[in-house]
Amino acid sequence: MTLESLKTSLTGRPPKGPSPPPMSRSPSIASASSRSPRWERRKQARPGELLDAALQLFVEKGYAATRLDDVAARAGVSKGTLYLYFPSKEDLFKAVVRENIVPLIEAFQRDVAASRAGSAELLGSFFNEWWLRFGATPLAGIVKLVVGEAGNFPEIARFFQQEVVLPNMVLLGSIVQRGIREGEFRQIDLEASIHLWMAPLVLRAIWKHSIEPCCPPEYDVPIERFIALHLDNILATLRANPHTESPSS
Repeated sequence: MTLESLKTSLTGRPPKGPSPPPMSRSPSIASASSRSPRWERRKQARPGELLDAALQLFVEKGYAATRLDDVAARAGVSKGTLYLYFPSKEDLFKAVVRENIVPLIEAFQRDVAASRAGSAELLGSFFNEWWLRFGATPLAGIVKLVVGEAGNFPEIARFFQQEVVLPNMVLLGSIVQRGIREGEFRQIDLEASIHLWMAPLVLRAIWKHSIEPCCPPEYDVPIERFIALHLDNILATLRANPHTESPSS
């Protein structure tokens, strides 16, 4: 099964075209800094400043409670200026995701494609990097937002599914497919397994941005132990011989 066919099987429809490229911030700002007047540099930086402010407010307040007036105020611009770049709150939310989350997945896709490491090692890198770059950062608050407000804003849930959830699942599936193809792993129900393996990490990320701050820290399991045990269980499943009889049989 190819990545594209896996994507089709997970969604029930063919994959859509590539997402719009994320807006470049630092390279354009840095290259302009030595030759542009200050007001022009400030204008070039505004989209990035607006996206930073929006990310902070979406994580702090959620989607419904975030007002464009507040985003503009936090970024230090007028609401009219915000509308020059982002016509609506939905457009602003999509830009936040495409600027901050989508590039993380694309970067790891390139890393996996170029890697010569074993598939088991790549799986460990996947889960650890997912937490380091996403789960442990404010970006995980976007997952909490989407889960909590999907019923009232299904359009942002569908967008998040297509732009973030599905590519992430396809990436995880590609690592397992590679291991199966090279004889490291046995054949499994790939679609169900991907859902099963991602669910604990997603729940842990939501927990971090909701219940964890209210609980005594001594009851928390360190994330390093959590991921290590999770990976051990996954690898035990992938390497198990399905034809081996259990001792009780």
